Amino acid sequence: MAKSGMTLNQNDLKRLSRNIDDAVNDSMKDTYKFYKKKTPVRSGNARNKTKYSKRTDSYKINSNYDYAGRLDEGWSKQAPKGFTDPSFDYLEDQITKNFRNI
Repeated sequence: MAKSGMTLNQNDLKRLSRNIDDAVNDSMKDTYKFYKKKTPVRSGNARNKTKYSKRTDSYKINSNYDYAGRLDEGWSKQAPKGFTDPSFDYLEDQITKNFRNI
């Protein structure tokens, strides 16, 4: 009778962990570009104040201006569906794509 199995060592786990972190980071960077592109432009203030940051344990896209909520609720004709919900959908697609490559 043939035996089969799988061995996973510490180096494999470290490589897998790095690959997962890279996939999430790449997904968030791509989503940041998408999010920023979906942000309406009038004076450029909204896009200029939209930032991406990566900390040790989190990734964040921040719209740091007072009227971000109004724009995201569809106040602008340029983004009638806002930009957060479409960006979450885009992020799901990016994560699926990037995790397939692991």
